[in-house]
Amino acid sequence: MKYDVYGIGNAIVDIITEVDHDFFTKNEVEKGVMTLVDEKRQLHLMKAIDMKRSKMSGGGSAGNTVVALNQFGGKSFYSCLVAKDELGEFFLKDLKRNGVDTNLTHDQCPEGHSGRCLVMTSPDAERTMNTFLGVSSFLSPEHLDADAIKNSSFVYLEGYLVASPKGLEALKEAKRIAERHKVSTALTFSDPSMVKYFSKQMEEVVGASVDLLFAMKKKP
Repeated sequence: MKYDVYGIGNAIVDIITEVDHDFFTKNEVEKGVMTLVDEKRQLHLMKAIDMKRSKMSGGGSAGNTVVALNQFGGKSFYSCLVAKDELGEFFLKDLKRNGVDTNLTHDQCPEGHSGRCLVMTSPDAERTMNTFLGVSSFLSPEHLDADAIKNSSFVYLEGYLVASPKGLEALKEAKRIAERHKVSTALTFSDPSMVKYFSKQMEEVVGASVDLLFAMKKKP
């Protein structure tokens, strides 16, 4: 096999910052989970934060997974979608720097805004995320690479994509291609909110079964 893992997920640039406990109440942010927000809401929160103390890195659930796999000596492919902007260029360069193959080049990317995630870390070391998907919300089956899927040991499906109709179809099609070619499938629920608000869509992806299922439990 050419690839150990073929990943599909939201391409997100993480903006990592620290906030106090009262920040969440003051700004009406649900602590400890990932919440999808529009650009206006995210910019409002960024104005309430000391952005000079923040740092930026390539992110996204499946994106982090395939990068980590390469860092441990594996080989991965990542299907995603970014815009032809500075954040998109940053994200693709980060994949290349880590040896991850992808379906995109910067010249092929659409106009618009790349996805970004405001990662707020509180003093108790809990992570709270507010994510603006940007063009990543248009990730669809056309962004899949069937040959890369066929030449992978595992297909890794990011649960966050169920929040987007096109993303959901991309997950289902990637799973169909994998099963047709006897490639193992793995699904991550990604976040408790995805199961809570998109349980029907999750069931559509799981279908009869997946080979590996990753889940996480919110702290009580």
